[in-house]
Amino acid sequence: MLVPPWLEQLLTTSFFTVCRTHGDAARSECNMFCLDCSGDAFCFYCRSSGHKDHQVIQIRRSSYHDVVRVSEVQKVLDINGVQTYVINSARVMFLNERPQPKAGSKGSPHICEICGRSLLDPVRFCSLGCKLAGINRNGDANFTLEAKDEEAMGRREELREGSQQDICPPTPPPPPSAARRRKGIPHRAPFGS
Repeated sequence: MLVPPWLEQLLTTSFFTVCRTHGDAARSECNMFCLDCSGDAFCFYCRSSGHKDHQVIQIRRSSYHDVVRVSEVQKVLDINGVQTYVINSARVMFLNERPQPKAGSKGSPHICEICGRSLLDPVRFCSLGCKLAGINRNGDANFTLEAKDEEAMGRREELREGSQQDICPPTPPPPPSAARRRKGIPHRAPFGS
């Protein structure tokens, strides 16, 4: 299985609507998604009542686009090859593509294989949606963490088979940096005559 069954539902779900049940409450916008139920988006209060012991991720907004924190999604998906961004000190990735005009690429050497958006890092996709489209088109990527674990285990076996002479001892950590010194009293240049 290259794609988990809930992913397509997540990418097509409308978020940030007002909850029908808790519309009068303060935190009633539907910005949660249950990976176990794979239903519609729900609010903070619906999570407490209907999804207490389920795997739930919170969707956030950035520039009118839906994003998810990398720390939440990497537990359940292999997100290799997808561009990440730091927004409000949290590393996030976009759920769906955000196409841009070709003229706006500014000569970036890295572009999304699906929508052509310029990318900051040498990755293949700008969003989870574009990675899904790439899997459906080429089949040369996946979202399953098991495949990622098998690749890592294969690399570890290769390293173990190598001779012990090739392995370098670990380098010691750098010395702690000196405490930041405060400037003293500023001195003025002498007045000239």
